Amino acid sequence: MKFNKTYFVIAIVLFLIEIGIAKYTTGFIRHTIGDYLCVMLLYAIIKSFVKISVIKTAILVLLIAYVVEFLQLSNLKNFYPDKYANTLKLVLGTSFSMGDLVAYTLGIATVILIEKLRCHFH
Repeated sequence: MKFNKTYFVIAIVLFLIEIGIAKYTTGFIRHTIGDYLCVMLLYAIIKSFVKISVIKTAILVLLIAYVVEFLQLSNLKNFYPDKYANTLKLVLGTSFSMGDLVAYTLGIATVILIEKLRCHFH
């Protein structure tokens, strides 16, 4: 474990953007751009606290995103505790979408590209 302030700041900014998207937008921005940025947020959170390679982190994040998406094919949402149901539905989703998988993949591809460019210019 090693704290990285840069990734932490990025995570905070992405989290605030995601809150704004969740509260104030609908349609494509909420459902697609939100998912695109979600994997970037998770990546930044992990990189804020754990020093592992770009590719390992990217694969881990994509795996988490895909697992959560495929869990939406189950009836798991029927077991959310009433007290947390709205929050869990917002965070974990309620219905499977191939478009979400594409958004996650493009988000991680963007992260990898940015990381490669960042390393190239440093």
